[in-house]
This record gives sequence, structure tokens and C-alpha cells, in this order.
Amino acid sequence: METFLIPEYYSNCFVVIYRYNPNYEDPNMKNHQPFKIFIVEDDAWYGSMLEHYLALNPEYEVRRFENPNDFFSHLHETPDVVTLDYSLPDADGTEVLKKIKEHNPDIRVIIISGQEDVATAINLLKNGAFDYIVKDDDTKDRLWNSILHLREIRNLKEEVESLKTQVGRKYDFSQMIIGKSEPIEKVFALIEKASRTNITVSITGETGSGKEMVAKAIHYNSDRHKQPFVTVNVAAIPRDLIESELFGHEKGAFTGAVTRRIGKFEEANTGTLFLDEIGELDINLQAKLLRVLQEREITRIGSNTVTPINVRIIVATHKNLIEEVKNKNFREDLYYRLIGLPIMLPPLRDRGNDIIILAKNFIDAFSKENKMVKKTLTPETQQKLLSYSFPGNVRELKSIMELAVVMSDSENILPEHITLNATTSINDLLNKETTLQEFENQIIQHYLDKYNKDVLLVAKKLDIGKSTIYRMIQNGELKNK
Repeated sequence: METFLIPEYYSNCFVVIYRYNPNYEDPNMKNHQPFKIFIVEDDAWYGSMLEHYLALNPEYEVRRFENPNDFFSHLHETPDVVTLDYSLPDADGTEVLKKIKEHNPDIRVIIISGQEDVATAINLLKNGAFDYIVKDDDTKDRLWNSILHLREIRNLKEEVESLKTQVGRKYDFSQMIIGKSEPIEKVFALIEKASRTNITVSITGETGSGKEMVAKAIHYNSDRHKQPFVTVNVAAIPRDLIESELFGHEKGAFTGAVTRRIGKFEEANTGTLFLDEIGELDINLQAKLLRVLQEREITRIGSNTVTPINVRIIVATHKNLIEEVKNKNFREDLYYRLIGLPIMLPPLRDRGNDIIILAKNFIDAFSKENKMVKKTLTPETQQKLLSYSFPGNVRELKSIMELAVVMSDSENILPEHITLNATTSINDLLNKETTLQEFENQIIQHYLDKYNKDVLLVAKKLDIGKSTIYRMIQNGELKNK
């Protein structure tokens, strides 16, 4: 619809000239629900003029009411916009506005008044009116533009809600955490339990096993799925910056604080805060984190103002926190505050045929993304994958399969296309003729790589003295870098 408006008066009437174009489409209105507009106007002629004018847009559903009682009896139909005559004979415009907002604060109200009173306009806007329009020659145009603006706001909200829903589907744990083995099925069951409540969740597992994916699956399948999901990798942030990163700071709180900064707790408010590698948190900050979790409030650095927070906490670590508590590296009281519902992710080597299921999934996804021919794993290649221990877990498998797709020049992925770390391939290790000492060295080296060079943990796992490992490192028999 194309309209040409001529605000001239003929016998006290507005003349509206419009030309209908059957090929015209308003891009802002396409594929959306009708926009419902209620007009509250006691002047029958003026109300009819506004109704006719707004109804020129076929996407608008316009209804007119001449008295507040009639209007209130239909307010349950939830209009998107109400145009309200401020000077109704039997009701005060301010009171009508108040009742509308009490019924549903999301209903937008545009006041149309015969008087230009700045104080009244400011008061109405403060009380929730979206716009204040004076009745004059430009009323219709201003009203049209104001409603267009509101329609655009609603459309944007619909798009945001749609995107949030899509994100929720994207992280459906039954689709994104792929596997059918018994260990991963147990993880699925725990994710489902965690999603039903706001209980704190602690996720443990080796590096690359998918801890962040589990955290996202919990969040996006919970009641908080439309709220923020904020990730903090504690190990990746310098110790002198982690407090500011978590709790925020005020301008001038310290050297370099040139502006006020909102911390991750405030950023995640009403949503979920995922603290990855929580075992790396400095012992001096653990007490402050404990207080925040207990009091559910934070104070920015350099401020005395207390800010309440409503945040669900999910933590993850590859460390054994019980051992860290025993070694005085982690506070016991914080440990019990964070343990909540524990989820232990199995290493990929313990998931059996999930290795092949995941490998095929990575092949298909990479081939599709790069517009390549779909490739197949030969039985020999599958056996090679199943004999490997995958110290890097799912992340390592993904990298291996993407490289294999690139290296293969046919529709099949052969064993020679699979590049593995030979020191951790069980079959390769046993097939080599080595001395007992060399074999022992390779086993210890494998455990050092697996547990991120944690000598104390490796010594306990292998039941050998830590001094033996340190001596072998010093002699060059093992690598610890």
C-alpha cells in the first residue's frame, strides 16, 4: 500500500488520498503476526479517522472504543498498542494508563492529547507511556511513525526469541553430545537431572572430553535457556586480573581502570556462569568466591555498593579437587559449596564404539562444510582408531579426522591417512621391540602427557616414588615441558 497524505481541510474533514499497489510489500511486516491496535477516543469522528488511517496497513488489526469501560472489558485480548485520548470525559488519562500497565506492562501506550503541556507529557512518559502526541495537522504522520517504530521493536524481539530457541535446539544434548555407550548414557541421565533444577554442577574429566559442551547442554535445556550463558576460563586469565574479570571494577579503582567494567557475575545475571578450570583459581580469591556464592551478591573493586545476583554456577576441572584440598591448594569449604551435582565425563578410550560414531560424524560435518565428497572409514582404519588411547579425547579425534579427510584422495579413509601419536598407541607400543626400561619410560611419559605433567598424580597412579619421576626428568629420560 502506498499512501499520499494531503493534510488539507474541506468542510472540517481530513482528505486522505491513497493509491493501492498490489506488488508493494512492507519488508518490516512480512511473515509476522497481525499487529493489534486499540484506539480509545471519545470523539467518534476523530476516532474513526484514526481507525481508517491505521487500517490502511493490512497487517494492522485496528479496533476503536469510545469509552474506557468498553475498552477495559476487551483488554484481556492483549493489544500490542493502545492509542489513548488523554482528555476522556469520564476518566483521567493518567489513571487509564496506570490500569493498562498494571494489567500488562508490555502493552505500549501512545497518548494523544489536545493540549501541549510539557509537564503532563513528562509525567506520562515517566509512568510508562511510549509517546505523547499533540492533536494537530501532523498527528497522523507522527502516530504512523511511532507505531512503525513499535512494530519494528516487536519484530526484533520475535527474532531474538527465535534465535534463542534455535540455540536451545542446537545444544540439545541428545544430538550434540554424540554417543551410545553406557558411560555416556549415564552422563545424559545426569544432564537431564541437572537441567530440571538450579543445583550447582561440577563437571570433571580429562582435557578435550567435552566439559563445556555438557555445561551448555545443561543451560540450554533448563529454565534459564533464554538468559545469558557466560564462560570464564580461569586458567587463561592472569592472576592479577581474575578478580576484576569476575566481579568488575569502578573507574579509577586501580592503575589502568580508565572506565567502569561489569564483571562476569553481573553479565551472567539471571543466567548461567560457567567457571572452567576452577582448580586453577588462586587460593586468595577462593575465599571471595565462596562469600559471593553464599551471599548471592558482589561488590565491584573500588566500590562500596552491593549488587545482588541471581546466577546458576557450573564449574569444570581436569584436576582431582579432593587431592587439591588435601594438598592445601583448594579450600575445603569452597569444594563442598561447588560440588553440587557431580558429573564425571568418561575419557574417549573408555567409550568403545563411540569413537567410530564420533569419527563418522566429524567426517560428515567437515566434508559438508568444505563441500567435499563424503568419505568412508575402512574396517582397518576403524580398528586403528579403536586401538588408540586418545589422550586429547574428543577434541583430538576431531582434529585427526579432519586431517584424514584432507589427506584422502578417494572416497575411503585408509589407515595411512590417520595420524596418531605413536607413543600412546597401544598396539604400536607392544609391536616394537624395546627394552623393559624403554617400555617403562614410555608408560610414565604417557601418564605425564595424560595428566598434564602432574608428577604427584602420576606417581600415585603408577604407585612409584615422585623422586623417581623427577630423577628421570632431570636425566632427560622423560619430558615434562
